[in-house]
Amino acid sequence: MNGAEAVVATLRACGVQVYFANPGTSEMHLVAALDKEPTARAVPCLFEGVATGAADGYGRMTGRPAATLLHLGPGLGNGLANLHNARRAASPLVNLIGDHATHHRALDAPLESDIDAVAGTVSGWVRRCTDPAAASHDAAAAVAAAAHGQVATLILPADVSWSPGASPASPLPSWRPAPVADDAVSAAATALRSGEPAAILLGGPATRAPSLRTAARVAAATGARLLCETFPSRLERGAGLPTVERLGYLPEGARAQLHGLRHLILVGARSPVSFFAYPGQPGRLVPQECHVHVLTEAGGAPEDALAHLADLLPPAQPALAALATPDPPTGELTGETVAAAVGALLPEGAIVVDEANTSGLWLPAATAGAPLHDWLTLTGGAIGQGLPLAAGAALACPGRPVVCLEADGSAMYTLQALWTMAREDLDITTVVLANRSYSVLEMEYDRLIPASTAAGHRHARRDLLDLSRPGLDFVGLAQGMGVPASRATSAEDFTTQLAKALAEPGPHLVEARVPALFGPARPT
Repeated sequence: MNGAEAVVATLRACGVQVYFANPGTSEMHLVAALDKEPTARAVPCLFEGVATGAADGYGRMTGRPAATLLHLGPGLGNGLANLHNARRAASPLVNLIGDHATHHRALDAPLESDIDAVAGTVSGWVRRCTDPAAASHDAAAAVAAAAHGQVATLILPADVSWSPGASPASPLPSWRPAPVADDAVSAAATALRSGEPAAILLGGPATRAPSLRTAARVAAATGARLLCETFPSRLERGAGLPTVERLGYLPEGARAQLHGLRHLILVGARSPVSFFAYPGQPGRLVPQECHVHVLTEAGGAPEDALAHLADLLPPAQPALAALATPDPPTGELTGETVAAAVGALLPEGAIVVDEANTSGLWLPAATAGAPLHDWLTLTGGAIGQGLPLAAGAALACPGRPVVCLEADGSAMYTLQALWTMAREDLDITTVVLANRSYSVLEMEYDRLIPASTAAGHRHARRDLLDLSRPGLDFVGLAQGMGVPASRATSAEDFTTQLAKALAEPGPHLVEARVPALFGPARPT
């Protein structure tokens, strides 16, 4: 057995079944090893950012790692943005990166690069294998490292993959988070019983249904506000679950939500800071007079900690979201009417991938009373995540419909994911909210650049933030990659087309022509 075969056999023993791949010459022995593994599912991706984003979506929905198979440093570099998002989501993910044969590296061939350094920017664990006999043990260690909720990168030189003398390794013991400290629970209980204004901020696995229910009981017993991070990796929501308020994206909104607090209890969340610095504004969003209590760190065990906390407080029954869906919208097609249509039609058990950005501001309210569903968001802020994330989620949960709500500018970063959706016949309905603008940057421009200093023709702003010259034809782009598509220009058209797409299996795309929320008006 060669090194590549031992790695694939070991990954199978460790539960890794899906490989999102864009291989090259250095990975051909790994491809051959996958040929010999009947249980492995190799998913081709036309761009490495699709592979890494799909692996993130798979990990978020299963709690188990998928593998990527990428070609050398440039291939890894092409996937870096969505590995950044995966790192921020604490997704379990294993990268297999091929490299030149060990004796070839010194020749400085054209594709030679410092893979270890590139991998280190997004990986919690990096290892370069130099011995085929150790390859399987390194693979088992990579899966064990990924189970901590991190990106694990294993670099496999070509000669390690092709050389004989390897054998499979057994899985390493399962990782379990450390139990929460009793003093952390006691401190949180004391703060919540103090009668001073308090809030509970949830993140990571604390936004899943069991922890949400317990956190809502704690909030109901103490009068604390219940919040979650701005971009949760996976938020379970809908009718029958407690409603949790997401922290605002803009710092002014988040500060208003946190204003007056004396205690903030972090459950799997980081202490909130603004996404960007603004002149004259502090980056820390927590009021100075507010004391921050860490109940569980990111990656901890929130369910047990919250249950322990609830036991120290009076029993209470939280309010749960009632089943309530908006009426199908009519009239002009806007971000608001798109949201109403999604809320009216969202099927039970759906997985919603939200990268709608500024056009999606109305989505949370419109879907709060929809049937139970999962909501996946842009955890690391690196756009181009939505389409790949949807592909990975659909492969992870083949019995559940996936709805991808995608901004047009963000879609163009990883549009190749549509081809993977068609190739794998994934049940994904993609809605492209096409406002023909980088509207969020229009907003940030107005926030950062005073009108007096931006006077004039503003040609750079127009040229860099406008997507209407030429306009993007998402119907043609989708059809060119094998995905049935249609375009809506009214609320009635959109509702009809969305209902049709949701009712039919397989991938579909609906382009929704909506006005930009910020910046100059554009023709429809």
